[in-house]
Amino acid sequence: MTEPTRIGQAQADLLVQVHAHLRSELASIVAAIDEVAAGSADPEATRSMINALTMRQNYWTLGSFCAAYCRMLSMHHGIEDEAMFPGLVRREPSLEPVVERLMADHELVAEVLVGLDEALVALVDGGRDVEPVRNRATELSNLLLPHLTYEEEQLLPVIARLTDRVI
Repeated sequence: MTEPTRIGQAQADLLVQVHAHLRSELASIVAAIDEVAAGSADPEATRSMINALTMRQNYWTLGSFCAAYCRMLSMHHGIEDEAMFPGLVRREPSLEPVVERLMADHELVAEVLVGLDEALVALVDGGRDVEPVRNRATELSNLLLPHLTYEEEQLLPVIARLTDRVI
């Protein structure tokens, strides 16, 4: 096995940073759902709306927060599927089963994101039950967190040693 390259290690480190951001944002979404369910301060209250929002405004803020996260996560997975994964498989064909699993996970995550969005729309449109949103967020956590860990375990060493140029 060859040693990590400078560029490869930098790209592996960047992937870890992106995943850390996704994990952190997911934790924030779950916390925001808990705050909305409790009727307490809006998750962005520190920005200027401290405890002054109505429940409906809380729902709208939560919806915006989740929508931004969903777009970011979908974009990240799209980049992996379209750019990163094919390049890795070309350089290391043994990764094909790993990449197939990761891409299948991306499809499942996309389905959960649609369900989360639908639950949020129902909540913003006058629903009172936060539980469907919480359930979808839990489902997302249960799927995404192990996916990110698996991806890191399987791909980081390969990215670090194979990548001698930007992929």
